[in-house]
Amino acid sequence: TLNPGGVRIGTSEIYRIVEGLPEIADCVVVGKDTADDDVEVCLFVVLRPGVTLDSVLAKKIRTAIAEGATRRHVPKHIRAVSAIPYTRNSKKVEMAVRQMIHGQDVPNVDALANPESLEQYRGIV
Repeated sequence: TLNPGGVRIGTSEIYRIVEGLPEIADCVVVGKDTADDDVEVCLFVVLRPGVTLDSVLAKKIRTAIAEGATRRHVPKHIRAVSAIPYTRNSKKVEMAVRQMIHGQDVPNVDALANPESLEQYRGIV
């Protein structure tokens, strides 16, 4: 659950919309703490082969989220990544991504199916 501006947002609402876009192979969404005690929504996408994250695609993603959910769900940051970290049980690891973007260490790296995917998130936003 994310909490930008004090509004609770379920990440599954964003996944449902973004993963339905033909350009997106996978994604993960997390909250990034700000200096004023708020949270910015950060979306990381794995693109299908031949697709580039440009301003047109970023606008398409933001528009789809705003229309399919609410304006509060629209991410402040959208970044392309090569992989999303998963547990060995095939669950997205939002907490590990959140820790990496905040410059923190991830304690349970051994529980990940693809721990090598984490380093790309360090300081990405």
